[in-house]
Amino acid sequence: MNILEKLDRYSIDSSQIDKELFTRFNVKRGLRNQDGSGVLVGLTNIGDVVGYEKKGNKVIPAEGKLYYRGISIEDLAKGFQEDNRHGFDETVFLLLSGKLPNSDELARFSSHLAGLRDLPTYFTKNMILSLRGKNIMNMLARSVLVLYTMDDYAEDNSHFTVLKQSLDLIAKFPVITAYSYFGFRHSYQRKSLIIHHPDPSLSTAENFLYMLKGENYSKLEADILDLNLVLHAEHGGGNNSSFTTRVVSSSGTDTYSAIAAALGSLKGVLHGGANLRVMEMMRDIKKNVRDWNDKKEILEYLLKILRGHAGDGSGKIYGIGHAIYTLSDPRAVLLKGKARELAEAKGKMDEFNLYQAIEELAPEALSTFRNGEKTKVICPNVDFYSGFVYKCIDIPRELYTPIFAVSRIAGWCAHRLEEITFASRRIIRPAYINVFGRADYDNLEERE
Repeated sequence: MNILEKLDRYSIDSSQIDKELFTRFNVKRGLRNQDGSGVLVGLTNIGDVVGYEKKGNKVIPAEGKLYYRGISIEDLAKGFQEDNRHGFDETVFLLLSGKLPNSDELARFSSHLAGLRDLPTYFTKNMILSLRGKNIMNMLARSVLVLYTMDDYAEDNSHFTVLKQSLDLIAKFPVITAYSYFGFRHSYQRKSLIIHHPDPSLSTAENFLYMLKGENYSKLEADILDLNLVLHAEHGGGNNSSFTTRVVSSSGTDTYSAIAAALGSLKGVLHGGANLRVMEMMRDIKKNVRDWNDKKEILEYLLKILRGHAGDGSGKIYGIGHAIYTLSDPRAVLLKGKARELAEAKGKMDEFNLYQAIEELAPEALSTFRNGEKTKVICPNVDFYSGFVYKCIDIPRELYTPIFAVSRIAGWCAHRLEEITFASRRIIRPAYINVFGRADYDNLEERE
């Protein structure tokens, strides 16, 4: 056994902790209470995620609600959709400022963001197209850190400077993402390198599709991508990447370091990469379920997945269930409505109906798998339908998680501004109890 193999074995052995100790010391694993609710660690004015009610020690399932600065996501979406306009810029303004813009403010704000989109030619060439990577999330994080070197005020954590940095990053994220994809595609898929410069007359969603596909996109595609950006822009301070932003910001670091850290969090398959797992699961189901209209066959295959005999062997039905939402995820409800419209336009209703059948049968499958034992109330989350929507729009899989970042950076920046301005101004430092015990120091010649 070589030294690295030995080190690996020693490290694994020394990382083992008796699970009973977590109960003995009342450890809130994953910052969760015993009932599954999150441990209260802070206060915020930004987003509010509601999925249950607490009555005494009981958690009562409730219809899911998501609020941006006190405004329900349903009302926000209804407002801009009824006006037949895109809502992402308005959502960014709301999250950062705490209020909805009037028409003049929104026009000036959108114009300001449009003016920030362009990347310097040398940055595009040297940092994105020449230094290509296999994962666009890492390319995005690297680009953020390089932007630090181009900012003379990068270490200035005054509110106004951080706000300007935030707007610059929010505007540039879609462009960096699109260019990174084409660099990746050219290098690893041996396809043509195509670069479309951002068009200041287009919305964020339209611009992204234009940079990705030229003019080969429809209004419906742009509308549903805009809705998707709005739905993913914020999800409370407790989601992993926003909490990462707050934890890192509480140390007094710069904006670019905080956002790069958030990108590292979002890249994880349990966070931003969840819809990719849904798509992998659906590919497997479509391949192995012969009749997509046969609910009995679908149910039987879901049970195989839960038993670890199908899918990726994890025993999980991806896209079903959420840490907070119980009866419904409001984002999934809104996205499902548009997904149906898109499926009809694209001739993919058979596939959409399969998604609906899985949504309907998953709770029954879980109950059967657990021998009728009462389980947590579950619903489809936003990841269940987002991958399907991206597929219908012909967005490559490599961009699924980066698009999440293009949206969620609005929430990250809002949480960073709040953390450095009116939060506790104390570095976030939870406690860990050491259960290793004590050991004697042995002289080198006495060690085994």
